[in-house]
Amino acid sequence: MALSPRFSSSAAMNVMLALFFLLLTGSSSAQLSENFYSKKCPKVFNAVKSVVHSAIAKEPRIGASLLRLHFHDCFVNGCDGSILLDDTSSFRGEKTAPPNNNSVRGFEVIDAIKSKVEEACPGVVSCADIVAIAARDSTAILGGPYWNVKVGRRDSKTASFSDASSGVIPPPFSTLSNLISRFQAQGLSIKDMVALSGAHTIGKARCSSYRDRIYNDTNIDKLFAKSRQRNCPRKSSGTVKDNNVAVLDFKTPTHFDNLYYKNLINKKGLLHSDQELFNGGSTDSLVTTYSNNEKAFNSDFVTAMIKMGNIKPLTGSNGQIRKHCRRAN
Repeated sequence: MALSPRFSSSAAMNVMLALFFLLLTGSSSAQLSENFYSKKCPKVFNAVKSVVHSAIAKEPRIGASLLRLHFHDCFVNGCDGSILLDDTSSFRGEKTAPPNNNSVRGFEVIDAIKSKVEEACPGVVSCADIVAIAARDSTAILGGPYWNVKVGRRDSKTASFSDASSGVIPPPFSTLSNLISRFQAQGLSIKDMVALSGAHTIGKARCSSYRDRIYNDTNIDKLFAKSRQRNCPRKSSGTVKDNNVAVLDFKTPTHFDNLYYKNLINKKGLLHSDQELFNGGSTDSLVTTYSNNEKAFNSDFVTAMIKMGNIKPLTGSNGQIRKHCRRAN
C-alpha cells in the first residue's frame, strides 16, 4: 500500500532529525574531554603522575622541560605529539629545528610514561595526551596550580622540520609585538601570552639564548647582568660555553610562583623576550597585576594552558595512537 504524502514527509523529517543528532553526537565525541579515558583507561592520570614525580625528584629542572615540551608541540601544527618523532627516511622532524635543537628535553620521561601507560591499557592513550598531562603534573608538583586536563588527542604520523623552523615558536630575542603576533596566530590573547610566559618561573636557559641580553640590553639591572656574565662569555667559544645554563627565575628557580614577574619589574628578566613584557609597553599592567596577585596569575595561567592544549588537536579518526612515541606505527 502506498504511503500518503503527509506520512512520507513526516517520516523524511524524522530521518533528517535522526541524522542531524547523529552528526551532532559524532561532532561532540570528537572534542577533547576531561572524561575521555574514564572508562577506557582510568589509571592513566595516576600512571603519568607517578613517573613525573619520580623524574622531578631526581632532577627538578625536568618539570620545566616537560612544560616547555607541551608548548613547543602545540605551537607547531597543533598539540599532536609531533615534536616527539625522530627523523626518518621520509621526513626530517622537529627535534633538530632551531627552537628545539640541543634545547628541548624530557623525551626519556615521556618514553617512560608511555611504557607504564601501555602496560595498563595498550593502544589507548596518545603520546600527545601524555605530554599535556605531564605538563600539568609538572606545574602542580613544583608548587603551581592544578587543573583538569582535557584529553582525547590523537598522534600525528609525521613531523615537519621546516614548520618548526618557520618562526611560529617565538625566539628568546623576540620583541613584544612579535610575541603578541605569534601567540595571536595560535588563537591566544595578550593576557594568555603574558600568563604563559610565567612558566619561566621555573627552568633554565642556555647562554646562547641570553648572551645578547646580558651584554647589550640597557634595560637590565647591572649587578644582575654581571652575575650572569661570569658563566656566559661575551664571545662564543664553542658549544660548551654556549650550553652553560642559568636559571630563569633566580629567586625560586624550582618553585612555580609569581616571582618571575617581580623580577621583570626589577629589570632582572634573563631573556630579552622576558623583559619585553615589562618595558614601557602594553603588557606592563598585567605584569604588575601578576606580581602583586599570585591567585590572578595562577587562574589566568590555567585558562591559557587549557586554551593552548586545544590548539588544532587530532581527534576522531584523524591521526593514530602511537605504540612508541618516537615513531609512527
